[in-house]
Amino acid sequence: MPITLPLETMSVNDKLQVMESIWLSFSQNYDEMESPAWHAEVLAEREARVANGTARIEDWETAKRSLRAELQL
Repeated sequence: MPITLPLETMSVNDKLQVMESIWLSFSQNYDEMESPAWHAEVLAEREARVANGTARIEDWETAKRSLRAELQL
């Protein structure tokens, strides 16, 4: 079912509220969704990079600080 929204006339706040509603719906019905096949491949690749030492895991706060510094925010 095609859904059209008046995106050109919606405020940023209105658009964000629509997005929040969509994500809330996803989070409440996540068990009905199936991840695409490529998603498992990407996760396996990332796990392999962590295992072989070419990537590392950072906590979210550290990652945000690194990104902000890199982007000069």
